[in-house]
Amino acid sequence: MIDIPTRRTATVAVAIAGAIVWVSVITVLIAHQPDPGVPSPGQLREGLTAALNDHDAEALSELIDYPPASAGDFAKSYIDALTERGAHDVTVKFAPDDLTPTSATVSGKLGDGGSFGYQVTIAVKDKLWLVSFTPPLP
Repeated sequence: MIDIPTRRTATVAVAIAGAIVWVSVITVLIAHQPDPGVPSPGQLREGLTAALNDHDAEALSELIDYPPASAGDFAKSYIDALTERGAHDVTVKFAPDDLTPTSATVSGKLGDGGSFGYQVTIAVKDKLWLVSFTPPLP
């Protein structure tokens, strides 16, 4: 005799197949997510300056040396802090030079008329240039 599947068996089979497809799609999307960073220091300086001036958390998250799962949240909280303080006219200057930087000074103006400035580390991973929001080590 041929065993004819019941409606319940068919529903369970479709649910399992759907779950397998969903997990596969998510895995492929994560695996094909581009690494953060840019190919040159000039692009890093321009991108970082634009992201900070435009208060663009998504653009910032693509430039930072931070665990990928948390980069978006970190970038959003960082941009929120800049926005709350009215940061504008942000500039980024590399040291010791523009071709092989190891650190950068980020400076700008605050909404209350004051100014700010701090140093960050520049990192290179797999030939991609990134900003690491840690103080540069001597």
